[in-house]
Order: sequence, then structure tokens, then C-alpha cells
Amino acid sequence: MRFRLSETPFDPAATREWLMRDEAGAYASFEGWVRDHHAGRAVIGLQYEAYAALAEREGEAVMAEALERFAIVEARCVHRVGELGVGELAVWVGVSAAHRDAAFAACRYIIDETKARVPIWKHERYAEGDAGWLHPEPSPG
Repeated sequence: MRFRLSETPFDPAATREWLMRDEAGAYASFEGWVRDHHAGRAVIGLQYEAYAALAEREGEAVMAEALERFAIVEARCVHRVGELGVGELAVWVGVSAAHRDAAFAACRYIIDETKARVPIWKHERYAEGDAGWLHPEPSPG
């Protein structure tokens, strides 16, 4: 599987090993962390929930599209689910390619499509004591 959900913290370096290929001369990655604010409000933590079977299926579709659309060698994406604190790694994308342009473009495509299409919901906890759900937005057009 190129896309997976993880209930526990993971090491991006270990996942990066899957991308190492002799034909790859470039590597690009993206890490998304839990930040301490959203829309002007202080965030103290969050919880990600996913419909796992659908999320993994749609995540795999995103990865297959990236491999088809871009001249890349390999790609991986890991998204956390469960409780996360401020500063924790929430999502990681890594791409290897012969050239940097393809690696950068595919990496951007994967994170953007994952956020837009994969059914993962974020429940933020605010410093004021309340909480709010944030849902993936449908892709335009």
C-alpha cells in the first residue's frame, strides 16, 4: 500500500526507505504538523477520524493518479488518526523521481488531493474549552 492510516506516531525516515531507487535522482517530501491555532483561535490538540476502508481506497486512488500523471519513480503517504497534540506529525508525503520538478509537482498533488478527497475529519480542541469539526471540502468542478 502506498497510502496508509496510522494510529500511532511513525518515523518518516523508515517510510522514506520505500522511495529509494537507483533511477531516482530527486526526493521531495511534505510534513504537516498540528499547529497551535486555527482561524484566530488557540488550538490545544485535535483528533483525526476516518472511515478507514474508504479513506485507504481513495488514498490509494490518489497515489495511483500521481504515478500516472507525473514522471515519478515511487510515492508514499501516511496520515495519522486518533488523538494528536500540538507539534505532532499529522501527515507525511514522500516522492522520488528522476528529476526534482516531477517530485515537487507530485508531492503537491498528493497532499492537495488527499486533503480534498480522502474522508478524514479533524476535530480541533480549543483553549476556550470548546471544540469543532473540520471536514474535507469537495473539489471544485
